[in-house]
Order: sequence, then structure tokens, then C-alpha cells
Amino acid sequence: MLIKDLFTKPVSRPINGVIKADQFDDESVWQELDEYVITRELDIHLRNFISAYLDAIDNKGNSDITGKVGIWVSGFFGSGKSHFIKILSYLLENREVAKDGTSKQAIEFFDGKIQDAMLAGDIKRAVGSDCDVILFNIDSKADSSEGRDAILRVFLKVLNEKLGYSGDHPHIAHMERYLDSEGKLEQLREEFRKAAGSDWEAERDAYHFHADELATALSATLG
Repeated sequence: MLIKDLFTKPVSRPINGVIKADQFDDESVWQELDEYVITRELDIHLRNFISAYLDAIDNKGNSDITGKVGIWVSGFFGSGKSHFIKILSYLLENREVAKDGTSKQAIEFFDGKIQDAMLAGDIKRAVGSDCDVILFNIDSKADSSEGRDAILRVFLKVLNEKLGYSGDHPHIAHMERYLDSEGKLEQLREEFRKAAGSDWEAERDAYHFHADELATALSATLG
């Protein structure tokens, strides 16, 4: 018998040495969820997070609890911080992934991994809550600007991208948000397509070169 035959999974399979926040292809996500092991230490951290998360959900009217919105994950380099945070994002979003014609939701990968029935029930209750998840690497989203608002600009960028607005130009996103609130964003898209012959989302980052078409579309949209 060969040593490789002792393992359940093929040892020759590709394994990511570093978990990347922006790697969301189904094959990578499936492997991350399928092969994640809840160790004794991770069990403690998972309990702490789920407890705090459910506490905020169960006490929505209590600002003393809901005001404590930050969770700080610390540890040595290579200790698994990014992996833990990414797994939490999959769970809270209850992401669905597919592989070889089979699809599973994130919570299904944890069947049998959590031995404590109470913790398993709490995780399922947390997963069942209405939650939007934005996971990103701040280095990959930041620009070269400096100053006290540098981090705030990154957060605004990823929020706008999540909502479908322009991430690179906050003032364009502000315009889109206003039109969306007025129920006229789709009309702007149609009018811009008529004026420019291309989609708004494809050209909005280069709006300087389409100033006339944008003015025409806005005029038609807003009257």
C-alpha cells in the first residue's frame, strides 16, 4: 500500500497555500467549505462570534448591544484569520456553490462538523437571518490617495459596488443612488443607450468622454 492511499482525498489535488478574499470561483469555495475543519480552538471562536451575532439580532431595539458592531480577529501570520473570516462570510450569506452538477448551500457543509447540537442550531438560526455580506481585501480596493478618509473611501467604494453603483466615482454613484430612489435609474440606462449606443455600466467610469450623451440622457430622464 502506498501512503497516498491512506488519505480520503487525493493528495495530488491543488491546495491554496493562502486564502484570498477575492477568490470566489465555485471550485475554490467548494474546497474551502468542504475541507474546513472545526478544531477545538475554532469551536470556541465560532461560539463567541455566533453568540454576539445572535445577541444583536435578538435585541434590535437595545442600542447598548447593537452599538457594539465590531469584531476584531487577531492572530499570528498564517494562523488562519483570513480563512476563518471567509468561512463566516459564506455562512452568513449561506452561499450556494456548485460542483460536478451538485449544488450545496454553505450551511450544508457543516453537517457533522459541529458536534454540539446547541451550537449547530444557533449557527442555523444565524444563517437564517437577513444579511448582506461584503468581503474584500482592503489593499486590492484602495487607491494611492492618503489622508484620514482613505479607509472610508474604500468602504464607500465596496458598498457602492455591492449596490450596483459606480465604485470608482462616488459622485456618479451619488447620482445613481438619487435616480434609483426616484425610480428612474433604469430610464437613465435606456436613454443613455439611445444617446451613446452602449450600456451605461460599461461607460460610466469614462463619463468624461460621454458628457454630451450623459447630459442628453439626464435631460430626457428628469425632464
